[in-house]
Amino acid sequence: MLKNSRAFASFSTDDIAAAKTFYGSTLELGVTEENGLLMLNPAGGQRVLIYPKENHEPAAYTVLNFQVKNIDLAVDELTDRGIAFERYGEGFNQDERGIMRGNGPPIAWFKDPAGNILSVIEG
Repeated sequence: MLKNSRAFASFSTDDIAAAKTFYGSTLELGVTEENGLLMLNPAGGQRVLIYPKENHEPAAYTVLNFQVKNIDLAVDELTDRGIAFERYGEGFNQDERGIMRGNGPPIAWFKDPAGNILSVIEG
């Protein structure tokens, strides 16, 4: 029934202005705003909708992954832009910069201003 339908992901925020600055300026993604909603336009043609929600609660899982060719370079550049990478403790095998290695592709997690979990993943 939906095989010919386009799909897009979405998640909420408690501050559209902060999200617009973070995704547009810090992460340098294409961002459009219309009627109080944000549409992210990352490379590859996928779209991601960010909508305001007064009682927003960040998900306890990764809502958006960014595939990068070189995770070390991506983590360094994002750190230089003020992003702090999450440390999840025992069992995650993360290095001093927050990159988990040896359990699938290298991956590092960080949060947006609303606490939504994002990642950079090498691939």
